[in-house]
Amino acid sequence: MYDAVLLDRDGTLIEDVPYNGDPGKVRPVPGAREALDRLRAAGLRLAVVSNQSGLARGCFTAEDLRRVNARVEELLGPFDSWQVCPHGEPDRCACRKPAPGLVHAAARALGTTPTRCVLVGDIGADMAAAAAAGAAGIMVPTPATREAEVAAAPTVAADLPDAVATILGRMRLVAAPEPAPRRGTVLVARSDAAGDVLVTGPGIRAVAAGAERVVLLCGPRGRAAAELLPGVDEIIESPLPWIDAPAPPVDPAAMRALVDRLAAVRADEAVVFTSFHQSALPLALLLRMAGVPRISAISDDYPGALLDVRHRVPVGVPEPERALSLAASAGFALPAGDEPGLRLRADRLPPAPAAAGEPGYVVLHPGSSAETRACPFELATRIVRVLSAAGYRVVVTGGPDERELTAEVAAAGGLDLGGRTGLGELAAVVARAGALVVGNTGPAHLAAALGVPVVSLFAPTVPFGQWGPYRVPTVRLGDAGAACRDTRAMRCPVPGHPCLSAVEPGRVLEALRLLGVPAGAPEPLVAVPGGVVG
Repeated sequence: MYDAVLLDRDGTLIEDVPYNGDPGKVRPVPGAREALDRLRAAGLRLAVVSNQSGLARGCFTAEDLRRVNARVEELLGPFDSWQVCPHGEPDRCACRKPAPGLVHAAARALGTTPTRCVLVGDIGADMAAAAAAGAAGIMVPTPATREAEVAAAPTVAADLPDAVATILGRMRLVAAPEPAPRRGTVLVARSDAAGDVLVTGPGIRAVAAGAERVVLLCGPRGRAAAELLPGVDEIIESPLPWIDAPAPPVDPAAMRALVDRLAAVRADEAVVFTSFHQSALPLALLLRMAGVPRISAISDDYPGALLDVRHRVPVGVPEPERALSLAASAGFALPAGDEPGLRLRADRLPPAPAAAGEPGYVVLHPGSSAETRACPFELATRIVRVLSAAGYRVVVTGGPDERELTAEVAAAGGLDLGGRTGLGELAAVVARAGALVVGNTGPAHLAAALGVPVVSLFAPTVPFGQWGPYRVPTVRLGDAGAACRDTRAMRCPVPGHPCLSAVEPGRVLEALRLLGVPAGAPEPLVAVPGGVVG
């Protein structure tokens, strides 16, 4: 999971003394040395990433800073790299957090990539820098940390030792099992929508690495995504009334037919992937009736004889890691060299669309199957207007039932591709984008699988740490502490959609600049079947 842990200095490793240039005032936070030694013993490299604007302000000298950092190492042990930003906020440098420059520099110095790093810090700027680089983030709040920053953090720990325990616990969850003989046919299941199927990809690839044949059971809404997943040899499409929403009535004849289809697979075993709020037991019962001899799934409920491997996962684990941990508990691991991020089958994507000049346009996907997770119409229109005026070429995408929405949004200065792309074509459009602006919906995970930066207009109805874009540079916008937080509501429970409607379009512009996405010349674009041309 991780090669390195990056740590903020003041407030995280040592008590925060503003603009400190005196080594005698260095006081480690409780348990710091023991926690860091646990990371070192686990083989993780350590780096400090610290804003030190006191240099620019003249509060201390470079020699004072060197002496303070030396005292930190004397008390806490050696670090493999120190990355310090000496600039003040007016300098608008690329290294001062929340910019991701220090994270990128630390990863380079440690011989790794940001996606294999986790940053521990005490304020929102630390979390923003980690996310903008594609690294994981864990916040350890202090009394000075603002409530809004805590609410927006992907993961929150009580203190530094707790943050270290979280890191090591997540690594253990997905640790490669002992080598096992290659298995025969394995049936994997992941129902629900396209995004749900995409975030299960790492777990399915792990199963595929240890199986002769992988058959994926998915629902109609996830079929297009299933077609794009590496490692899948065959797909069975069937709705599951205990998963789908709105839930259709249970049809006994359809369930008997599904049991017959599952039996015809002659699977040697099954791995049932679910989201954190779903039960694997109804499908496990059908698999038992189909004669599957070994079944693995996550279940907090007592499974009786339905499961051979009953796996449990702590609350808050990102969905891709949740799936990967189930695969590991069933005896499957990703092969060496396969990063645990999201991926697509390149051979299943249509040809990349032509675009005016070089790729680099910004895709705005305003819609969602859930009202709560969509970008409000007025905000989407203003985003297009502001980005277009700033020189960005904006492409607006949406499904067949969103044509009217995308047409009105694109009229503010973008190109309308609403209803003109299936999931594969949408992937091809996103693949050539400089960034995607989107809510918490399937295309966000599509961008993560393609390595395209995301400006995430994330409604907090579900936890960002579990459902945010995974291992890809991201800037989160929206009110993380809104009244709809953790409700899992499909329709907005608060009039006016305040968690997103209060976002200023200028924040999207700032996010693109933070992600390093340059504006191109605003040349005209026209839509053609299967692509975009100038």
